[in-house]
Amino acid sequence: MRDATFPILLIVGGLALLAWNFGWIPDWNTLIAIAFVLAGIAVLVFDGLTKKSLVTGPVLIALGLGWYGYFDLGWRSRIVVPVLMIFAGFMMLIARFAPIPETKERGMLAPRDKDAARF
Repeated sequence: MRDATFPILLIVGGLALLAWNFGWIPDWNTLIAIAFVLAGIAVLVFDGLTKKSLVTGPVLIALGLGWYGYFDLGWRSRIVVPVLMIFAGFMMLIARFAPIPETKERGMLAPRDKDAARF
């Protein structure tokens, strides 16, 4: 049997171009905005609720929303940038004064305890 890689690449590439031309795939700016939002959600899910993730996750989500608003909804950068700065500052203050742990204490991605590593 012969290698089917090239015909499969042709089919997949043709389907991707066809989907792009029919508008079934969003433009790059929408994909970047979705990536920022998904990255923010991933930070909150995988890192748990820590001081760092309390800032990083929501700021990434807000950055994705601001990116989408700027490129797809026509929001002005003179409004988007200051609002994102204010939001990031508020999240940093909340993380500083909230009774939230510095690092994740348990779970699959939590740092290992030095005493537990000996056993």
